[in-house]
Amino acid sequence: MDPGPPAADRSLVRALGPWVLAASIVNVTIGGSIFRLPATVAASLGGAAPLAYLACTLAIVLVVLCFAEAGSRVSLTGGPYAYVEVAFGPFVGFLAGVLLWLAGTFAIAAVGTLLTDAIGALVPALAPATAQALVFLAVLLSLGWVNVVGVRQGAAVNGVMTVAKVLPLVLVIVVGALAVRRENFAFGPAPAIGTVTRTSVVLIFAYLGIESALVPSGEVRDPARTVPRAIAIAMIAVTAIYLALHLVAEGVLGPALPTSHTPIADTAAHVLGPSGRYLVLGGATLSMLAYVSGMILAMPRALYAFARDGFLPRAVGAVHATHRTPHVAIWLQAAIAWLLAVSGTFEKLAIIANVAILVLYAACALASLELRRRDVRAPAQGAPGVPFRVPFARAVAMLAVLVIVVLLTSVKPKEWAVLALVLAVASAVYAVTRANRASLAALPHE
Repeated sequence: MDPGPPAADRSLVRALGPWVLAASIVNVTIGGSIFRLPATVAASLGGAAPLAYLACTLAIVLVVLCFAEAGSRVSLTGGPYAYVEVAFGPFVGFLAGVLLWLAGTFAIAAVGTLLTDAIGALVPALAPATAQALVFLAVLLSLGWVNVVGVRQGAAVNGVMTVAKVLPLVLVIVVGALAVRRENFAFGPAPAIGTVTRTSVVLIFAYLGIESALVPSGEVRDPARTVPRAIAIAMIAVTAIYLALHLVAEGVLGPALPTSHTPIADTAAHVLGPSGRYLVLGGATLSMLAYVSGMILAMPRALYAFARDGFLPRAVGAVHATHRTPHVAIWLQAAIAWLLAVSGTFEKLAIIANVAILVLYAACALASLELRRRDVRAPAQGAPGVPFRVPFARAVAMLAVLVIVVLLTSVKPKEWAVLALVLAVASAVYAVTRANRASLAALPHE
């Protein structure tokens, strides 16, 4: 995908500093899945569950180091797909953009299924499937309207929800730590490598978000310093919260953890009473609302970029005359996410999102090496600063790719088939829109 003329990105306001960008990453990363995944991981690995967290953390840390260098060298709006495009050209960049959009869209739908489950637990009348479909439709319509009105309003909603969802988690960690029982921490037999990798592929869904939060890279102040700092702050915070939550849940629930449908809420009920359960369910609902809100802010921009660059009909790239937001892309994104949510389950949707994003992560790791080899620098893309240089960059990038390949060995053929079909369709779109893109490229840029 053509990243667009540098002048267009230079017209954006570079207002995002490290703490604001880090908060955005934390907001998008900590979604509703962490309220269920501790039970899923414990059911697969038992007392060895922390191994999956360590495997995911290793993969993500290696990848974000590559993101840090690539992001400090390529400050174009588009984030990961822009890194890949500058490194390997427009066709590979377009496929990377499709992977980014695919992962984000399936993630919205997957979290949507958890959101409606949580709302159904709070309000039993909304538990039936039809009611859940209508609830998620209302959520998407509301958040879509907020983001059509303006990005400033969407960012304000995200900020409030970030605080609202993190506080209940911190409360469970602090109070639950006082109630853990040592005998509940039993490692047991070492699990098979395949079991760890398959579980990690599911668990890594809880770590997704950096690739979406970095899409507005063209609006980051001093990206050479801001991007790596924001990533470091966010990853430390997210990893600490996840590990602490799982260990507290395991220490409090013990053998009951693998069979719990709401492990964090059940933990809160043990240490805080019935009110604690409702507090966490409410926090989970806000968390998932925040996640969907953040993704509805970020993902339509990919559709907008596709239309801007001639891959989709021009109407998809329309900008609202009053609010100056990509309103058609926002509503199209909401419609697609709703259809996926009502037709799939969390596990199926999460796996597709994870496979797409892991492939994109591997491409970004390789792109960081190519950008360094060619000494691509942020100033050439319209942003001041000295690029961030990762120590032992080649080893880091290759190890990141290796870890990702190991994780992907557990992906099933049907899951690979979905990804292959999407990439085949994307390749066909790239071919048939060549003339349209050529005519757009011939137009003078302001």
